[in-house]
Amino acid sequence: MDLNVESHLGAVDRTVSSLERDGQAARAVTLARSYATTVEDLWDEVTKAERIARWFLPVSGDLELGGRYQFEGNAGGTITHCEPPSFLALTWEFGDDVSWVEVRLTEDGAGRARLALTHRALLSDQWAEFGPGAVGVGWEMGLLGMELHLTRPNEPKMDESTFHTTPDGKALLTGSSQAWGEAAIAAGTDPEIARAAARRPSTPASRSRRANAPPCGTPTVPAATAGR
Repeated sequence: MDLNVESHLGAVDRTVSSLERDGQAARAVTLARSYATTVEDLWDEVTKAERIARWFLPVSGDLELGGRYQFEGNAGGTITHCEPPSFLALTWEFGDDVSWVEVRLTEDGAGRARLALTHRALLSDQWAEFGPGAVGVGWEMGLLGMELHLTRPNEPKMDESTFHTTPDGKALLTGSSQAWGEAAIAAGTDPEIARAAARRPSTPASRSRRANAPPCGTPTVPAATAGR
């Protein structure tokens, strides 16, 4: 699969912010990307289990407000807000860790829709070691997978187990880590600390905790009728 690495890196807006959650220090990463589709279609892309599985992982559970969901081999949680076709929020639970995700969809000019995702988490050893890239890189790769699914619907999705070993995969992961380091600097992190964190290679454990798009909507769509 040939990818325009610079184009995909440049397609993402990244911001980092500091906040408190339940009286504890926390951080938030926000990333946004525009897609050549409608808000309604993009909503289906992130809420219908059949479509999620085509660019991320199989998902099960009660995909409705208040329901529990579980990604195969990855995170699960509770859907806390669901306002079609523009807003969803949920908990992101992996092991004993709980963080919080919000997704907002808006029109972005003729024939385009914009997805903005914010992931909030308490400060942790993982953040101290990897900075915002601890979650930002994984989300960015998820949004790339969505772009490829929308623009190349007949091609197989990326193989996450081998993608990071390919030249394009290495360039994208390195470029994303560096970009998140610069976003941390813009948010006030010491440049030396931020760039050191961005240079650290991720471990298998940290890669397994990468965040990706959550479900909130129709549990299944018959394959014979799925649009993509």
